Amino acid sequence: MNILVIDGQGGSLGKLLTQEIKKTRPDCRVTAVGTNSIATAAMLKAGADAGATGENPVIVCCAECDVIMGPLGLLSANAMLGEITPAMARAVGESKARKILVPVSKCSVTVAGVRQLSYAEYVAEAISEI
Repeated sequence: MNILVIDGQGGSLGKLLTQEIKKTRPDCRVTAVGTNSIATAAMLKAGADAGATGENPVIVCCAECDVIMGPLGLLSANAMLGEITPAMARAVGESKARKILVPVSKCSVTVAGVRQLSYAEYVAEAISEI
């Protein structure tokens, strides 16, 4: 299974997701795509099998993966202080891959009824969905 982890900003959520995937599902290939080089580096350091940075890698990798993981803002153009371009959001939304997204309110998207958890708790729930 090829899991695509997408993150931006400092890459802390992507780093946690990558670490937990590699720990609990070592059979899975993790491709890390950061919206910036800091996020990409954090996910590679956490054990991702491959990594790239920017809009085009998001578009290409969304078409080739089985699962997409990252913050909920991936579906929202201009989220994460503008790091998620409209083309990125469209690529994630249109991908046939299963999407397991963490409801991070920093992305200007709040899902009513979702309880507030720590990153670690959200990551544990996300990993259980793989």
